[in-house]
Amino acid sequence: MLKWALIFFVISLVAGALGFSGISAGAAQIAKILFFLFLAVFVIFLILGLMAGQALF
Repeated sequence: MLKWALIFFVISLVAGALGFSGISAGAAQIAKILFFLFLAVFVIFLILGLMAGQALF
């Protein structure tokens, strides 16, 4: 998921450099959504992993 966020970020940068502002804004928005979705899933799995680690000891 983070890989796709980075891909859309690069697409946004390239489109912005070439003057395609609409495509650039759309790709940036998609990249932002994917990044925050990745961040939320990461935090959830981090908390679950810490809770599972404490149950073993």
